Amino acid sequence: MFKRKKNEHHLSFLELFKKGDLATKLSFFIMGSANLANKQWLKGIIFLASQVLFLFWLITNGISALGVLATLGTKEQGLVMDDRLGIPVLQEGDNSMLLLLFGIAAILLCVVILILYVINLKSARNIYQLKQQQKKLPSTMDDLNSLLNERFHATLMTIPLLGVLFFTVLPLLYMISIAFTNYDHNHLPPKNLFTWVGLSNFGNVLNGKMADTFFPVLGWTLIWAVLATVTCFFFGVLLALLINTKGLKFKGVWRTIFVITLAVPQFISLLIMRNLLNGAGPINSTLLNLGWIDSAIPFLTDPNWAKVTVIFVNMWIGIPATMLVSTGIIQNLPTDQIEAARIDGANAFQIFKNITFPQILFVMTPALIQQFIGNINNFNVIFLLTGGGPTNSDFYGAGSTDLLVTWLYNLTVNTMDYNLASVIGILIFILSATFSLIAYTRTNSFKEA
Repeated sequence: MFKRKKNEHHLSFLELFKKGDLATKLSFFIMGSANLANKQWLKGIIFLASQVLFLFWLITNGISALGVLATLGTKEQGLVMDDRLGIPVLQEGDNSMLLLLFGIAAILLCVVILILYVINLKSARNIYQLKQQQKKLPSTMDDLNSLLNERFHATLMTIPLLGVLFFTVLPLLYMISIAFTNYDHNHLPPKNLFTWVGLSNFGNVLNGKMADTFFPVLGWTLIWAVLATVTCFFFGVLLALLINTKGLKFKGVWRTIFVITLAVPQFISLLIMRNLLNGAGPINSTLLNLGWIDSAIPFLTDPNWAKVTVIFVNMWIGIPATMLVSTGIIQNLPTDQIEAARIDGANAFQIFKNITFPQILFVMTPALIQQFIGNINNFNVIFLLTGGGPTNSDFYGAGSTDLLVTWLYNLTVNTMDYNLASVIGILIFILSATFSLIAYTRTNSFKEA
């Protein structure tokens, strides 16, 4: 049943070249030849025009764009003596940044034309097989109707795919490429050139002078991600259980009070918290006036206090969301299991431990994995609350509360070490992707799906 019929067998391209007619053979060298020879004008013109435009671009700009990728420029900007004027004048040099960008775009364009070339060969093969089977070849109108009916999904996806290619894939490849160059504050274009340095940046971060910053920041990032995820989950579930307790009045009011925190933009809440926890802020001022403390508590200026503070403030932002999800789960729990457990003599804690919590965890595990990855990349809380501070003289471009993602920001904006920032970005991706893949495939939600 699953075997193809003999007449549905697809020829390989080598067999097609051997058995095909002249127009089919020409399709291997001149795109659209088979289509034009069989009066499929629209396809043929598109294929042929694509090849002509590509060859024109390749001759005029493409070869040079691909060629400079090897060096990323050789001509530096600087002052050169002008014999005619008798004074030094500024000579424009190569811009390594633009050369790298145009080179990657050239590679992507070559990939696109290669895909079109393969589609052209498949079209030629389809024409050959239809003619061998003495079937009617689709006309231009048939192709247009196909694009608007059974292949309408492909028609709709064309523009978005091109957008993803040049506005997502291109910047991503550019960022990755920078990790293998010496593009830093000493090699800023257009004044200076930068070039390829291989894996030396990765060695510098993992085993060189940057390792003394990378591993402490990585450790704090993981600690922060675990604690931020666990605290929001645990207290969110606890809050949902308390609000859903039988006999509690005004449940809707209590939920609304906590949900209000979600209605306020996160950056506003964080900036307000930053002012409240300032050394001269309302909280310290009140405690000093009451005589409960002798000096201001360094909520944001002491490394240990700052780390504890960001975790507690994050709970204020994250608990309501977990509470809402947990409430939905709790309200849909099977009451017959809970009633049977009560009849058997189980107390409230045992019911929670063996029935309520496992089912909440089963439903929320994928969301917890997502929250954990989100906390690894939680830029807002750290940046808006502490700015990565307090400063740490032992670190390069990072403060005591900086996560990998905020350190990446500092390396880009403040120290202008784009190569190191790119390495950090790649390592964050590897860490997040690896954990997500391993954790998600081991969950009961995935196994029972």
